[in-house]
Amino acid sequence: MKVGNPLLPRMGLGMAAIGRPGYINLNRSKVFVEDKSRTIETMQNRANEVIDRALSLGVNWFDCARSYGLSEKFVGEYLRSKDISSDDVYVSSKWGYTYVADWNVSLEDGKPHEIKNHSVENFLLQVEETNDNLGEYVNLYQIHSATFDSGVLTDDRVHEALNECKKKRGWSIGLSVSGPSQNKIIQEAMNIRSPGEETRLFDSVQCTFNLLEQKPGETLEEARNAGMDIIIKEGLANGRLLQNPLLLDLCEKVNADPDQLALASILAQPFQPRVLSGSVTADQMESNFQALELSEKLVTQYPDILEKLIQGCVVPSEDYWKERSELAWN
Repeated sequence: MKVGNPLLPRMGLGMAAIGRPGYINLNRSKVFVEDKSRTIETMQNRANEVIDRALSLGVNWFDCARSYGLSEKFVGEYLRSKDISSDDVYVSSKWGYTYVADWNVSLEDGKPHEIKNHSVENFLLQVEETNDNLGEYVNLYQIHSATFDSGVLTDDRVHEALNECKKKRGWSIGLSVSGPSQNKIIQEAMNIRSPGEETRLFDSVQCTFNLLEQKPGETLEEARNAGMDIIIKEGLANGRLLQNPLLLDLCEKVNADPDQLALASILAQPFQPRVLSGSVTADQMESNFQALELSEKLVTQYPDILEKLIQGCVVPSEDYWKERSELAWN
């Protein structure tokens, strides 16, 4: 059982883009120029470099998923090879999707890279796989992209299994959400109780929130006030924000790079989020890290800049998710 401080740091490293050869982030080929740069060995070496830099900066939280290729393997082998104590790091992972791309970037038309299965049988399978890869390090285990359609929010057998996991393994239990109905899913999750108990089942929610997609903001504040930990993913909107004219213009006024200002704008939100970096290079990790200091300046020195960004960058949620759905694996 993991023993230690249950609170996650303000910034972590998300492994979605570095645990597998393909992902939907823009301009990925500029980093992974040649095919040989995406072999399992080279991807693991790159992951090690980014984790190295993260730890040197004090970023000691790593977020994986069963469907992020070999992310759990990469993180687990790194931590064990360095003999890093489980008390010195925080690790979260997710269950509910299975990676089926067989380490390929491009698949035949219509074939998925990952398959969703939110059944209790799949949970019982994947929790053991996660335990083998990361067991002693895990702090938080999350449903991956919970939806109304999958039935996971009303499945008593899944809820019982999650509660049993919490009790026996000592892992916190959370869920991640995606899509234009994120706010409604979070509201539903807030009301789910551990079977036979009055305590809330879910300790945290991992949500997409950024300067473009702000729809869940009020609900995230409600969840925070109710005691849930708030984790933000896709803070750069898969790279789309880095091309935003307003963001680029205001960067000059605060002497910051676009990634730093975009992430700082999230960290400055009243729901006190913890933010995941999606870095795939050590330099990206270092740049993202500067957002922590900048977020404090946005609140104390540049509140007008923060307000301009919040008001000027937002797009309708449905449009945001439609455009995201059209991003190609690359």
